[in-house]
Amino acid sequence: MLEFLAQSDNIGRLVALLLLLMSVATWVVIFWKSWLLSRIMKDVRLAIPAFWQAPDLKQAAQRVAQIEREAAVTTLVMATRHQAAGSLASVGDRGQQLTRVLRDALHQVLGKLHFGQSLLATTGAISPFIGLFGTVWGIYHALTAIAGAGQISIDKVAGPVGEALIMTAAGLAVAIPAVVAFNVFGRLIARVEADLDGFARDVRELLSQHPSSPS
Repeated sequence: MLEFLAQSDNIGRLVALLLLLMSVATWVVIFWKSWLLSRIMKDVRLAIPAFWQAPDLKQAAQRVAQIEREAAVTTLVMATRHQAAGSLASVGDRGQQLTRVLRDALHQVLGKLHFGQSLLATTGAISPFIGLFGTVWGIYHALTAIAGAGQISIDKVAGPVGEALIMTAAGLAVAIPAVVAFNVFGRLIARVEADLDGFARDVRELLSQHPSSPS
């Protein structure tokens, strides 16, 4: 790879640098999302039962806040407290108000969960083509240099072409972890999303019939 970069031009080096940056960004997102999702999944598993086992809504909110580190469930619980009187947010019955605030809170949490997924999807989709472009450009550059030197033979061609093919392998090496991570994280996020969506629906039903709120 180093020999290929030494023989390549600025475009070839730019392609290699782009693949390197995409790889670094991908692995940063992978490690960060693995850490984040492990915390959130554990918190949700503990916080939702703790909420329903509390004797009243106030203590339920306090228990959830003490358990959670990423405030996924807490965000939903706290959203039911903020309904300004005399504004459009207070228009409609209690169920409509709760649907609105819980939906917005759920979108806020899901935005945090989905952060980085676009990067993984984009990297997995385009990095093989960037690597292929690097290969094509490397072969063209190598053949042009060999033709200019007037020494065309199989041994002179095989080395530069083989080195250029490394860019295709580099593109795949960047894409494969990104695609695998995107699919794995997608399944984990869908699982958390289902738990939070079910919890939000249950809280809405509870507070629609119970006039008090967890304050």
